Amino acid sequence: MDNFTPTLKASSHAQSSSAMPALFVSHGSPMFALEHGTTAPALRAWAASLPTAPRGIVIMSPHWMARSALVMTGAQPATWHDFGGFDPRLYEMQYPAAGNPALAQQVLALWQAAGIAAQGDPQRPFDHGAWVPLMHLFPQANIPVVQVALPVDYTPQSLMAMGAALASLREQGILLIGSGSMTHNLGEFMQTRPELADAAAPYATEFARWIEQTVTQGNTPAMLAYRQQAPHAVRAHPTDEHFATIYFALGAAAWGNGAMPEVQYLSREVMYKYLAMDAFALA
Repeated sequence: MDNFTPTLKASSHAQSSSAMPALFVSHGSPMFALEHGTTAPALRAWAASLPTAPRGIVIMSPHWMARSALVMTGAQPATWHDFGGFDPRLYEMQYPAAGNPALAQQVLALWQAAGIAAQGDPQRPFDHGAWVPLMHLFPQANIPVVQVALPVDYTPQSLMAMGAALASLREQGILLIGSGSMTHNLGEFMQTRPELADAAAPYATEFARWIEQTVTQGNTPAMLAYRQQAPHAVRAHPTDEHFATIYFALGAAAWGNGAMPEVQYLSREVMYKYLAMDAFALA
């Protein structure tokens, strides 16, 4: 990480309320920590444009899957390099953000009040689905972070409910993030070993733009049935855990069923031919 210091200034877009936005961000390959493309600067610029810095962050990553809802409760989570065979420089990187046990207890209480069984995990470290995008958004690592697990029995509806149960935290200055990947066909990626700047595979772009249209139009039925309706959905996501976290972000923003938060796209980049790096905020 560098020593970039975000400059807090007025946002260039209208806010629907004083609440902190909710965010979906693609973290792509672990190499996103080193090879930034246009997405990393876009994330940094967006975070710097927030009228006030978040008081805390709650982030869901598909690299922590559990049998039920779990919440990181440790005060100083470690940085976990949960991948192998990549550039040695990645294994030296640290994201030393503090945890926030008090915020973790709020998350647990809100989920339990909503009928969502949840438990704390004091030993959980930050996996790369959390620390890689956060190092671009908030490189000083000076905002406390609580990571939450993706339950293995998730459905789009259950994840939206998990996000919606935490929506009140946005009014307290808490940034709620779903970290995943807009497309995530690792089989194709590993077979062809594309270069960072290779032209985007048409299916990745077509899928990503269908999702953008569906989200910006507030089309709840289509979004919930994306796997049947979106072009190339199964090719884009042979398994869809990296897409699923989008529903957590949508729920946190009270999106759908007639509610229409403002959607601000931060990135539409495709890296390594197959990895659509879409990121968008909902306010």
